[in-house]
Amino acid sequence: MAPQTSIPVAANVLGTIGTVFWCIQLIPQIWYNWKQKKTDGLPGLMMFVWAISAVPFGVYAIVQNFNIPIQIQPQIITALLDGRHCIAESSSSAWPTWKAASLAAAIGAIFGGLQALLVLTLRGPYSRGVEWPMTLVGVISAVLLAGGLIPPYFEIAKRHGRVVGINFIFLSIDWLGAFFSLMALVAQHTFDVLGGVQYLVCLLLEVGIFTSHLLFLLRTRSLRRRAKDSQIPFDEMSEARKFVYPRPETTTAASTNNEAEKGQVRTGAAGNERSGEDVVVEGGRKSALGSERERSSTPGVSRWPSRQ
Repeated sequence: MAPQTSIPVAANVLGTIGTVFWCIQLIPQIWYNWKQKKTDGLPGLMMFVWAISAVPFGVYAIVQNFNIPIQIQPQIITALLDGRHCIAESSSSAWPTWKAASLAAAIGAIFGGLQALLVLTLRGPYSRGVEWPMTLVGVISAVLLAGGLIPPYFEIAKRHGRVVGINFIFLSIDWLGAFFSLMALVAQHTFDVLGGVQYLVCLLLEVGIFTSHLLFLLRTRSLRRRAKDSQIPFDEMSEARKFVYPRPETTTAASTNNEAEKGQVRTGAAGNERSGEDVVVEGGRKSALGSERERSSTPGVSRWPSRQ
């Protein structure tokens, strides 16, 4: 498909709205991970693949001469993903902040240099009518963008449909950014199919994540109500173990066995104490009875005390 020759005002406005959403989309997720000091349920592979997909997508948007807001989207996303990676590494591992920040900066520099190299290399052949390299770049970008949203589905499957670790404000803003960016492509004079497919795939896969967690909430509403009434955390209820990963059965069973063993030891000790008391009492009774028998069997010894 030929590059865009002119951009309508509506496309620029819609593209700007989509870019603004994508500029702020990761802020709630970054804040959530920093506050929780963990990234359970949010695959690091998801963010890393998204960062990689920004390289071919940026090349495709620039060479195809999309509206400016959409051209700068991949660069902004890469910077935010690098920032999120830096916080995740410094929060969930023993890495110092400077080391994580240095790695993020190095990755950003490599991605930026690779994107610039591809733009300079592919723009010339594309202007001369050689379209297959740009088509290949667009397909790779779409596959990587979709691939980044596949790992969360494995995390969801581990928890039987429950979504953990993904901030829904982040997901909502990301969905809106993809939607307005898709509308920006629709508003252009010619609709770019590959560019539209990338946004459409993102929209559909994120709707799947929303739907999965909504079904989880509907399936567990009575269980969550019972947990609230009994003031027990949902994750600690025995019926909720399948929605928790890693599974707590092993730990729970071990602690239960330990408590049972302790109970048996305490019961056995108490039983032994009672048995000892019984033996002492019984021994005392036998001693008293033996003394009386000796008294009665001894000649000249009366069983009853003599009266003076």
